[in-house]
Amino acid sequence: MVEWITSDGPVGYEDAVSKMETRAAAIAAGTAEELIWLVEHPPLYTAGTSAKPADLTDPDRFPVFETRRGGQYTYHGPGQRVVYVMLDVGRRGHDVRRFVQQLEEWVIATLDRFNVKGEIREGRVGVWVTRPEKPPLPDGSPREDKIAAIGIRLRKWVSFHGISINVEPELSHFDGIVPCGITGHGVTSLVDLGLPVTMDDLDVALKTTFKDVFGE
Repeated sequence: MVEWITSDGPVGYEDAVSKMETRAAAIAAGTAEELIWLVEHPPLYTAGTSAKPADLTDPDRFPVFETRRGGQYTYHGPGQRVVYVMLDVGRRGHDVRRFVQQLEEWVIATLDRFNVKGEIREGRVGVWVTRPEKPPLPDGSPREDKIAAIGIRLRKWVSFHGISINVEPELSHFDGIVPCGITGHGVTSLVDLGLPVTMDDLDVALKTTFKDVFGE
């Protein structure tokens, strides 16, 4: 069984990492169940293992935390659902690439519940939506906005960190970084797309589609 916990109110980032590491160790030891932890954070930036200093364009805006998850700079804050995924990838097949694909499928299936078409792009981490109503890029291709980020770490084949989906964050807060090192594209949210989706709505969709993707 996978346990689900939803935290009320903002959770400090360092506290979240400490709790994830403790739970992941317990899962690896066989003394705790797998866990999906739904949180919101106060405004902050995190730097993944591939983060480039030049991509932190406003270092004094919010606290910056170094993290050992994969990826580059990411913003977390109110109105964004952060989903910390502590699953036994060893028991689930020892296939990290497939596990990441499942996380992508989970996000896409969740967005589909709100008639949003999320897509994966080669060379660009995360989940994207096409914005045909916006001016095209200089090369004529349609502009695309990122709606979800993915970054995990494994320890003893147990995952932690996870995904984040933008429900209604303050999008200007992303201006202090180059999100995931990607220029030329923007960031969006469900509400920015014109959808009156609440955090509770998203949580229900996440729980339903998790079963569809992970089979439990």
